[in-house]
Amino acid sequence: MGAADAREAVHLALREGFPPGAVVFLDVEDGGRLSKPYHAYLRAWADQLAALGFRPGVYCSGMAVDEGDGQTIVTADDIRSSEAPRKIVFWVFNDACPPSAGCVLSRPAPPAASGVKEASVWQFVRSPREEGARTCAGYAGDGNCYAARDDARKWFLDLNVADSRDPSFPRK
Repeated sequence: MGAADAREAVHLALREGFPPGAVVFLDVEDGGRLSKPYHAYLRAWADQLAALGFRPGVYCSGMAVDEGDGQTIVTADDIRSSEAPRKIVFWVFNDACPPSAGCVLSRPAPPAASGVKEASVWQFVRSPREEGARTCAGYAGDGNCYAARDDARKWFLDLNVADSRDPSFPRK
């Protein structure tokens, strides 16, 4: 299934004008340690994507998850260690404050400040904010981050920072 999904992703990327060598991100919404079948899917997906001339990337958690018995795991770390030596590009979310400054439209810290040193993209604000982001600055009373001058409160913002102008071609 991973290989078939990668072929479809490449077909769609080419149709939308992405050239070979671009990163195609897989959305890994599950947090914590991934199951063996999940890793098998990810390996097949990443290998097929690379064989077709694209770079595999994952959007995943950069936040520690309690595994019990005093153990924690960060999904990005689980993927990196389980999928080595594959070169996977990481777009991580971590909206806990710190390291995130919150819904603040000033110059954000680089992706590595997310806590995942390999991150090429860091989503430091998700709207609505997560439980761990309760102490973050700049959020509206309803827990959302809004665009400047959006007095009608219609446009929820997720804020990201990347290590390059085009996250499809990151520096790492």
